[in-house]
Amino acid sequence: MSECIFCKIIAGEIPSQKVYENEYVYAFRDISPQAPVHILVVPKEHVESVANLSAENSYMVAKCFEAIAEVAKSEGLVEGFRVITNSGKAAGQTVFHLHFHLLGGKIMGESLI
Repeated sequence: MSECIFCKIIAGEIPSQKVYENEYVYAFRDISPQAPVHILVVPKEHVESVANLSAENSYMVAKCFEAIAEVAKSEGLVEGFRVITNSGKAAGQTVFHLHFHLLGGKIMGESLI
């Protein structure tokens, strides 16, 4: 996806503050953090959103969540953290590449909105 900003970040064409990378996943700090720790966890393979997952590509979700567990530990989020994903424009998705927001470092209430 030549126009996808996350694909460009993964390819190193756009700089980012990388915190984690393996064969399947790239994680980096959000440029507009909503919590003291706000990291985006992105599969390296381009899939537009949760709505575009299938039996063939759903392994990426597991790989992302394995990375989230490692990143949360490395960021010291021992008291807990939140993971959020948006699917589609109506849900607030602005970059159409599947990604998960890892948020933590503060006490968060039960309400999401």
